[in-house]
Amino acid sequence: MYVMSHNKIHDPIGGVFVKRTSTLLVVAVIGVSLTLTACGSDSGSGTDSAAATGKVGVILPDTKSSVRWETKDRPALEAAFKSAGVDFTIQNAEGSADTMATIADGMIADGVTVLAIVNLDSDSGASIQEKAAAQGVKTIDYDRLTLGGSADVYVSFDNTKVGELQGQGLVDCLGGKPANVVFLNGSPTDNNATLFSEGAHSVIDATPTITNVGEQAVPDWDNDKAVTIFEQLYTAADGRVDGVYAANDGLAGSVVSILEKNKRAGQVPVTGQDATVEGLQNILAGTQCMTVYKSATEEANALAEVAIALSKGEEPTTSSTSRDDTGGRDVPSVLLTPKSITKDTVGVVFEDGGQSKDDVCTGQFAPMCAAAGV
Repeated sequence: MYVMSHNKIHDPIGGVFVKRTSTLLVVAVIGVSLTLTACGSDSGSGTDSAAATGKVGVILPDTKSSVRWETKDRPALEAAFKSAGVDFTIQNAEGSADTMATIADGMIADGVTVLAIVNLDSDSGASIQEKAAAQGVKTIDYDRLTLGGSADVYVSFDNTKVGELQGQGLVDCLGGKPANVVFLNGSPTDNNATLFSEGAHSVIDATPTITNVGEQAVPDWDNDKAVTIFEQLYTAADGRVDGVYAANDGLAGSVVSILEKNKRAGQVPVTGQDATVEGLQNILAGTQCMTVYKSATEEANALAEVAIALSKGEEPTTSSTSRDDTGGRDVPSVLLTPKSITKDTVGVVFEDGGQSKDDVCTGQFAPMCAAAGV
């Protein structure tokens, strides 16, 4: 973790940056039936009469860093696999690298032929992929690239672009006035957090009216730790904070709680990511200025298409490569396009099915939604 004051610091988290090298193509993969029995906390099988060729295992990272994994990714993945007639199992490591390794061992022993993981850190992720490869199991990096790993394909959003959208969103919300900004970055073990920060810095550092007065990463994307970390950064800056780069909506909520404590909520623009219910409500209330929407359905469908192709022994259709300098290789990738969301565009998330209007526009937020035209 790093704390920087009164400086503009590039690459606060460190690590290797992923670069998109080509544009995304539309992927179309015909569904295939896989009829082996799936194991784990969630499984399903198709009824198509085509010959079984394998099954797919997916390990999600946790339930604490973001609500998206269980509320969005899991149901989207289940729907995609069921629609394609794919035998699958989905489990959650609950933030433990040891648990993820145990789950992976169990899935491999139970016969998965394709294993997709959202790594908790690159070292543990690479070990899982090495074991899988030794057993002839194809692997996919889902959402986060495993540096030094051996994944056959990487499926994610363009995460540098996510950071660029966050950075531009904060610049726009500050309106060109001189401003002191604090960076609250994601987990230092998550390569995506490095990319988000890289993208945000590329925009914010190029804005001469903005001064970086504090910066720190939040271990494991822990929202409770984020409260303490931001309060310390805020105090170290003597409260002279005019804007906050928060890497996701969970961290943004932690920032808002401290700003409320200091009676400054709504006066200090805060960024976010994931378009969560809380994040969208904060945007409607004016305590968060923007978020970045990444369609879980779109990402899950992309993963399902790649997994189905691999399970059939086919070469998946990819559109990009992502550089892994640790492993010295370019990883075939499917990188999707994120969207910036402000109060004026909250409706985009509802229209796309990313969140339910009924969940967001409830109670005190109903008139706010009406005022925003949604």
